[in-house]
Amino acid sequence: MKYANIYLGVLTTLLLASCKHNETTNKENQSQAITINVTNLQASKINKEVSVSGNVDGSTTVRLGFLVAGRINFISSREGQNIGKGQLVATIEPTNYNIAKELSDIQVNQVTDEYNRLKIMRERNSLSESDFSKVNFTLQQAKLQQQLQQKNLSDTKLYSPISGVLIKKLGEVGEIIGTGTPLLVISDIRKVKVLAYIPEGELHLVKLGQLAEVTISALDKTFSGRVTEVGSAADATSRAFTIKIEVDNPQLLIRPGMIAEARINTNTSGESILLPLEVISHDLDNQEFVYVVDKAQNKAFKRKISVGKIIGNQVEVIQGLNVGDAVVTAGQNKLTDGSLISIK
Repeated sequence: MKYANIYLGVLTTLLLASCKHNETTNKENQSQAITINVTNLQASKINKEVSVSGNVDGSTTVRLGFLVAGRINFISSREGQNIGKGQLVATIEPTNYNIAKELSDIQVNQVTDEYNRLKIMRERNSLSESDFSKVNFTLQQAKLQQQLQQKNLSDTKLYSPISGVLIKKLGEVGEIIGTGTPLLVISDIRKVKVLAYIPEGELHLVKLGQLAEVTISALDKTFSGRVTEVGSAADATSRAFTIKIEVDNPQLLIRPGMIAEARINTNTSGESILLPLEVISHDLDNQEFVYVVDKAQNKAFKRKISVGKIIGNQVEVIQGLNVGDAVVTAGQNKLTDGSLISIK
C-alpha cells in the first residue's frame, strides 16, 4: 500500500509536468505562428483572349532594282522619307545607252533608205521577190533593235510603282549596280500588317475577321486591327502557325520593324482561377509560387504555379492550384515553406 501511494504520487507529478510542458509548447507555438489572411479559390468566368507578339510590316513592300547595269548617279530620297507612286527615285549613267540608241537610229535610217530604193525597183519588176524580202526582214530587225535600245535607255530611270516610305537604301551614288540587284526597299504603310505566330493549341480560337487590339510599345499607343490571314501549315521547327493582323495607319505613325503586342477577342468564354498579382511571389529561378494553407496542421506550404494572361489587376493560373485551395493573400512575405500560421 505504501508503494502504491508512492507510485501514484510520482505518476501525478509526471502528468502535471506533462500538462505544463504541453501548455508551454502551445503558448510558444502560438507566439511563433504568423498571422495571415487566406482566400478559398473559386473558378471565375472570363472571356478568352489570344495574346501574340510579332513584327510590323507594310501592307505592300517592293524591292526595286534596275533592269540594266551601270553606275548610279542619282537617288532621290533618304531612308524614312515618303515617296509617291510614279516618282523618279534613282537613275544610272545613261551615256552608253544613249550612244547605243543613236546607233540603232542610224541603222534604221540606213535600212529604210535601202528598202525604199528596192521597193521602187520591185514595182518596176527589176528586183526579185526574194531579194526584196531580205531587205524587208533587215528593216524589221533594225526597228526591233531600235525599240530594244530605246527601252534600255528608259530603264536607266527607276520609278516607284507604289506610294510609301523608303525603308532601306541598299546602294549609294557612284556605285556600279548589276541588272536586277535591289537598290531600294519601299513599303506602303497606309495599312500595316502584324506578322505573328500562334501555338497550335490556340489555333482553333482564331478566325478570319476577328478584332484585335494592337499595342505598339514604341509609340505607347493601342490600335484596332483585324485578322486577315491564318496560316494553313505549321512551322517545322516551332510547330506554330502564322497569322496576320491588318491595322489602319492613316497618320503613318506605325513603321515596319516595330514590335507589336496583339490581343485577339475570340468571342468565347471559359472558367479559370484568378489571383491578384500581389499574391504571387518569385523564387531565385524566377519561378512563380504562392503559399497554400494546410488547416489540419495550421501550416502554410509553398506551391509552384504556372500563370497565363493578365486580366486587369489579376493573373490567370494555368497550373498548380485547384478550386477550393486556401491561398495566403496577406502576410505571405513573412512565410517560409512549412511555417506555422494563424488565420485572421
